[in-house]
Amino acid sequence: MSQATQGRPSPAAVSPASRVQTQVAIAGHPAPATVEDVPRLLNRLQVVAVSVCVLFGVLAALLQLLAWQASGRAADNTEQLVRVQQIQSSLFRADALATNAFLVGGLEDADQRAEYDAALDQALRQIADAADAQPADRKVLADLNTEVAAYATAITQARDNNRQGFPVGAEYLRQAGSKLRADAVPILQGLSDANTQRAEDEMDGQNTLPILLVGLAAVVALWWVNRELAKRFRRRFNVGVAVAALAITVVTLIVAAVSAGTSGSHDRLREGSFARAIEESAARTAANDAKVEESLRLIARGSGATAEERWADKAALVRQSASRETLPLWDDYTLLHEAVAARDDEGDWNAAVGLATSTEPGSASAALTAFDQASQQLVSDAAESTSDSLRSGGVMAWLLMAVTLLVGLGSAGAVAWGVNQRRKEYA
Repeated sequence: MSQATQGRPSPAAVSPASRVQTQVAIAGHPAPATVEDVPRLLNRLQVVAVSVCVLFGVLAALLQLLAWQASGRAADNTEQLVRVQQIQSSLFRADALATNAFLVGGLEDADQRAEYDAALDQALRQIADAADAQPADRKVLADLNTEVAAYATAITQARDNNRQGFPVGAEYLRQAGSKLRADAVPILQGLSDANTQRAEDEMDGQNTLPILLVGLAAVVALWWVNRELAKRFRRRFNVGVAVAALAITVVTLIVAAVSAGTSGSHDRLREGSFARAIEESAARTAANDAKVEESLRLIARGSGATAEERWADKAALVRQSASRETLPLWDDYTLLHEAVAARDDEGDWNAAVGLATSTEPGSASAALTAFDQASQQLVSDAAESTSDSLRSGGVMAWLLMAVTLLVGLGSAGAVAWGVNQRRKEYA
């Protein structure tokens, strides 16, 4: 080997690209830039596009799952809210019956006593049911149960004294009612506010905007992949990438439209049956509270004017919240209450007590019972309608989730096929 050839690489050791660069340089031209590794670029673009499609399918399906779960939680919180409202209504119903019974000296009416016991037992059962249904409320409901037990004990003491004709029984009665409103009602209001907020928050959890953003991000990423492929091949569109982008766009629009429709349905529920259940329950509570004021008026003789103002405040709440189905029943009671108040104002206390305590058809108590039962049924129906609507569409929701996931995987396959076509062309 001559000195001229020593230190030079053998022709076999030089890459074709290096030989081309050397030959061009010898010819008097600068060496070209490094040749792009197109196969490696195609691999990278394929990984990016496939990942985007799979990620879209997973994220979009997950967002739909979270929205479906939010609707279920909204139904649970709505049912819990109605339980809390019914607890308060049942307690006030029991208090109205207990207070009215005090107008009759000695042993109270057996039917009225049974109705009181049923209302109180219903409230206690509802407290237990609410504690089982919503763990977050258990501690507060335990405190409420203690207050209800204390109220029941005080009413029992009041009854014992009333049966013996002791005036102190009326004071026990007033204290029991005042303590119920001072201690139990704030607990119930706090529970009502918390469950209302939870229900409304969950109704807003449809993820329409996030789904649109996920779909848009996927389409933008595929557009970028298509542009990179178009720069290196004489093809404006890659069929596989274009099909994937179109499929993702269509699914995104369908899912977003369904989500927006569900969100609109929830808004209508919030303003419809959901609000109806809350308002009617408030009307039922205020109505029984008004009956308490009517009875207290007669228990404390000579306080008609002051008691009537309190009764009017409760009556205004009823008229504000009652539905058109139950308002006529309340009007029936109002007319009969006016008769009770008129007899008391005239000084005919015995006649007023007779009208207030009678449970015969056409009496004030019978009219209030009719309102109470109709109101309770309406609340139950409205709450059931709300929860059923929130839980409806489960099959369609799962079907759409599956379709979204399959479209994501199918789009990944279409992208891989499209990039592979360019790989074959380059080869």
